[in-house]
Amino acid sequence: MFRPASAVSARLMLNTLPPDFWRLWSVGLIASVVRWVEMVAVGVVVYDRTGSAFTVALITMLRMLPMGLFGAFVGTLADRFDRRRSLAAVTLLLALTSGVLAAIAAAGALEVWHLAVASLINGIGWVIDIPVRRMLMGESVGRERMGQAMALDIVASNASRMVGPALGGFLLAGAGIEGAFGMGALMYVAAIIATLSIEARIAPAAAAGAVLARTIESFRIALADRRIAATLSVTVIFNLFGWPFTSMIPVIGRDQLGLGPEGVGILTSVDGVGACIGALALAWALTPRWHRAGYVGGVALYLTALAAFALSPAPLPAGLALIVTGIGGAGFATLQTTIVYLAAPVELRSRMLGVLSVCIGTGPLGFLWLGWLADRIGAPEAVAVTGGLGLTALALTFPLWRRI
Repeated sequence: MFRPASAVSARLMLNTLPPDFWRLWSVGLIASVVRWVEMVAVGVVVYDRTGSAFTVALITMLRMLPMGLFGAFVGTLADRFDRRRSLAAVTLLLALTSGVLAAIAAAGALEVWHLAVASLINGIGWVIDIPVRRMLMGESVGRERMGQAMALDIVASNASRMVGPALGGFLLAGAGIEGAFGMGALMYVAAIIATLSIEARIAPAAAAGAVLARTIESFRIALADRRIAATLSVTVIFNLFGWPFTSMIPVIGRDQLGLGPEGVGILTSVDGVGACIGALALAWALTPRWHRAGYVGGVALYLTALAAFALSPAPLPAGLALIVTGIGGAGFATLQTTIVYLAAPVELRSRMLGVLSVCIGTGPLGFLWLGWLADRIGAPEAVAVTGGLGLTALALTFPLWRRI
């Protein structure tokens, strides 16, 4: 297995990544920027209209719902279709959704339920990311460079977390939510162009049995492999107790820290600064012997830091805590796909990545729990409690994840 011996070898690897990788990388970057622009803008608007932290969490949760419901099926179906065309078609759907919302908002007819439906549709774009776009990315670079490719993809994702939330806050303040959605539609068009320029193809596999039966079989295979099962367990913990706290950043920013839309956007983007730093470090020096430490340790660091953020009395310590959550989240996000991709047999990679998508899709349960708890004891206290529960779950599952 590949082990970069020095910074020189890392630079050589970076320089030899194929053009298709960078096209796919740019598609992920664009989609992630738009996702954060819309999440911040929608979160602020929904909270201002409803005053309910639970409703904010519910709207955010709807983006992840398709992943939990359909992730495994998409992983199975992805083998049967041209992935490039599938990615372009779904991106077109997202562009149309953002364009329609921009028009509705400009007409003054936008309602909260419109945002809920749009969040659900946007979740379709999220559900195909791992078994389609990242699968294409892995095939374009090869097994030996998968870890570096995923680290660079996380760099893009987290660079978007630096730019997207701040951009969303400023767009909301200056151009209204119709401006945020209009910008998103234009950026999705750029992603479609990049997708259609991809030259590599993965030949669709011949149908081999009913989709439902093959999907059930995928879960059995994943649970029987100790490395994959352990990785999936940590992914579930992160998505139940870690990731949902991002829906509370606008709430805590507005209520506890007294920030306006621009300030909320900037605060949300700070997490991306730390994540980008962490992902760049992994892209430069990641070796397989650090996979478990980076993956599990990243989750532990993330859960600890989010509790510190929730209890911060002022913007500065809150921002510093978010930098740390970003660093921890980068280790987790880089390695969850990498470990599953490397552990799975070649012919099962797409299906195992589909199962991983389902585990990521458990996040809606975490969003519902956190929103419900925040409405009862307050957003800061709810985030801190949830972080503590996540650390407890991580400790209890040590017999599983020590096998990674």
